[in-house]
Amino acid sequence: MEHTLHSPNINKYVEEHTTPETEVLSKLNRETNLKVDLPIMLSGHLQGAVLQMISYMIKPKCVLEVGTYTGYSAICLAQGLAEGGHLHTIDINEELYDMCFRYICDAGLEGKITQHIGQAEKIIPTLDEEFDLVFIDADKANYGLYYDQVFDRVKVGGFILADNMLYNGEVVLPEEQQSKNAKALHALNERLKNDDRIEQVLLPIRDGIMIMRKTK
Repeated sequence: MEHTLHSPNINKYVEEHTTPETEVLSKLNRETNLKVDLPIMLSGHLQGAVLQMISYMIKPKCVLEVGTYTGYSAICLAQGLAEGGHLHTIDINEELYDMCFRYICDAGLEGKITQHIGQAEKIIPTLDEEFDLVFIDADKANYGLYYDQVFDRVKVGGFILADNMLYNGEVVLPEEQQSKNAKALHALNERLKNDDRIEQVLLPIRDGIMIMRKTK
């Protein structure tokens, strides 16, 4: 499934007018597409640039990423860390750990990123941190659980981002035509719309990024 909501020409134009990938990210992008299953899961150039820009604007001290994959988004998010800041990233696939770490080191971020391997719902409660920024990009059926687990750990004024919230446009289809993942994400979108503890905007970037600001 191609996770894009715009025509190839528009996507090409947008990427051509976005700051290019660094050499490290370009190599990571290429190796992921050549060697790793489901490369569509990679954040990629445009989304990575958006995440990096958000991080630069927020200047977070502490970041949590749920869903590392091959490390592209972690590297982007870590670029905007405040002085002395740190990013924790969680993934269940231990086979990708070494590849991720190699690129984290190539980006000069080995002292700023900690990789955790295991089930996110078990690891999140063990992290004794207050987060300025959380990025959720893991198994879609558990997004609601991850949101609940991280919410009290995000400071007031902090941000939670969630990827794939338009799920290739399936969220606007009749329920009987939605996949299991689309149903889960649509239900979460509806829930977030009525959550008075946040302000949110759903951006049609790539597969849809929900940006939430915790207000209370």
